[in-house]
Amino acid sequence: MKIGIIDYGMGNLHSVVNALSFIGVDSFVSADPVALNKSDKLILPGVGAFKDAMDELKKNALHTWIKEVSSKEVPLLGICLGMQLLFESSEEHGLSEGLGLLKGHIKKLEVPYKIPHMGWNELIIKKEAPIFKGLEDKHVYFVHSYHLETDEDIVSATTNYGKEVQVAAQQNNLFALQFHPEKSGDVGLNILKNFSKL
Repeated sequence: MKIGIIDYGMGNLHSVVNALSFIGVDSFVSADPVALNKSDKLILPGVGAFKDAMDELKKNALHTWIKEVSSKEVPLLGICLGMQLLFESSEEHGLSEGLGLLKGHIKKLEVPYKIPHMGWNELIIKKEAPIFKGLEDKHVYFVHSYHLETDEDIVSATTNYGKEVQVAAQQNNLFALQFHPEKSGDVGLNILKNFSKL
């Protein structure tokens, strides 16, 4: 079993690789769809601005390939910016279209607290998603200024940061996490381990 990590030039790739290696999961980083097609599961990481990320995906036609491969029931995990890209649009730096694999929009986080939301918060599990199986402590690490808003019945977890914020979603083979499991200690490692076992 090998996990392919999609490289479009805007990700914390090595920390994801290191976390997977720590739990004994083989992974590789590539921007080549031919190579990535050989993986059993995929991770779309990301750090930075939404529009820039979509532009980078389009440069290599990775946006089209991600849409194609997601329809083949390959498990795909989006992390942080990678999570946001799975949805229809973002208002970051003007309205930008996303991959549209999940219904929902990325909005600016407006709370009476410090932005970006940076630090540890507790997950409130809304659905028995397989990647949350067996979690005891549920504190995970966030760094974000924008967040998901969806009315669809796909939200698997929220957190409280001045208000209830949607931070995880699942639909079929697609998994979306606003927080960084690779930076969330044992809790994050357990989530990645659960994903690797899907």
